[in-house]
Amino acid sequence: MPVDHQAEVDQLMADYRRSREQLVAVQRGMASIRETATSHDELVTVTVGPRGTLIDLVIDDRAYQRLRPSELADLIVRTTDVAVAGATRRMHDQLAPVLPAGSDPDAVLNGRADLSDTEIEPEPQPGRHARRPREDDSFENRSWLTDGRHA
Repeated sequence: MPVDHQAEVDQLMADYRRSREQLVAVQRGMASIRETATSHDELVTVTVGPRGTLIDLVIDDRAYQRLRPSELADLIVRTTDVAVAGATRRMHDQLAPVLPAGSDPDAVLNGRADLSDTEIEPEPQPGRHARRPREDDSFENRSWLTDGRHA
């Protein structure tokens, strides 16, 4: 008796479309993340995007009178760190519903998913042996003008 696989194919296609729509929603949600933090003294306000990219920086005029440049720089960095932490939490929140239980959102965001270091390392080419670097392999002490090995 012949088996009609059309129903199975239709189900697979429907599952694929649902997964793709969910992926689009997650990607849009992550792309729209903006996190703003203001320093405790309200002299600095920063806004970062989903990957911690600085989008906006507002420095109150009083900061230039109250803080030395190094103090202001430190305040900007600390305030940015707070905003980045918030954006990272929101990225995790976006990813959590689509990841398998127990998955690490940081690993996914860093491009590693559930891969180990040994799985990521490039496989050795057949017939090629890994060569240890030698001291004279460094270009630091070479002159491209006098060292004929550059050609």
